[in-house]
Amino acid sequence: MSSRLGIIDLGTNTFHLLIAEKNGAHFKTVFHESRPARIGLGGINKRIITPEAVGRALDVLSYFREKLDSFDVNPGNTFAFGTSAIRNAENKQEFCSEILSKTNISITVIDGNREAEYIYHGVRHGADIGEQPSLIMDIGGGSVEFIIGNRSQIFWKQSFEIGGQRLMEKFMRNDPLSQADRKNLYNHFEENLIPLANAVHQYAPGKLVGSSGTFDTLVDIDFHYRTDNWPPSTQTDFNIPLDEFYRAYALILSRNHDERLLIPGMIELRVDMIVVAVCLVDYVLKTYGISEIQVSKYALKEGVLAELMAQ
Repeated sequence: MSSRLGIIDLGTNTFHLLIAEKNGAHFKTVFHESRPARIGLGGINKRIITPEAVGRALDVLSYFREKLDSFDVNPGNTFAFGTSAIRNAENKQEFCSEILSKTNISITVIDGNREAEYIYHGVRHGADIGEQPSLIMDIGGGSVEFIIGNRSQIFWKQSFEIGGQRLMEKFMRNDPLSQADRKNLYNHFEENLIPLANAVHQYAPGKLVGSSGTFDTLVDIDFHYRTDNWPPSTQTDFNIPLDEFYRAYALILSRNHDERLLIPGMIELRVDMIVVAVCLVDYVLKTYGISEIQVSKYALKEGVLAELMAQ
């Protein structure tokens, strides 16, 4: 009987597979891979998963199925979670049925609240966020989760449907982003993040703790700039100095697609979405007067793992 667990995070942009093995009270990672599926592309603001997106999802999940089988993970020990693009799609039932029939992967669609909880548990395991309240932020392609919490508890959490793919399709009409579009983007943040403004006012978080895509890439860009190298693969807790964030921010916003791709540490998957994402980070830092950025390499899938271990 294999004690391995397979966890799949079906993000709007990227699908992630984590295979872990129970080792006493802990787990060790046996296999981990992320692949672009871009299921939000072209349909996210229309609330559908397009036929092309279904095709891309099937390609990635068929590959994940081969990996799960080759690592001997029981179907009963495989947990797949659908997030923003799937939960808001009018054809989510059809999508999940097709995936199940063709890959035997059963998808659990979770709401934004549950997603935020998993992210918190993952982030907390990857980084020591301390006793003071922190603002945890996970920028996905479909939604952005904000959690205010410390190392022992959540004080407040909410998921906002303002993910990178949505923002790109609405606001990125020029590349580089025009001054006018940037202004519209920031107005959009202001209108949509009122509940966050109230929570920040109430709990006064001292730092921003980022997880997922954009923040991982910002860490990579920082390491390439300072050390000419990728960050150590075993490290999960990072700090990005504010001036380093703004150095990367200026580079990202002043360049077009091809020029951004030349930034050391940049990856193809992130090269466009990072534009609107760093704008959101900038908005949060400036609006709430936050001057410290910490990054946790752990997010939703590690949070799921932490919860499964606790059971």
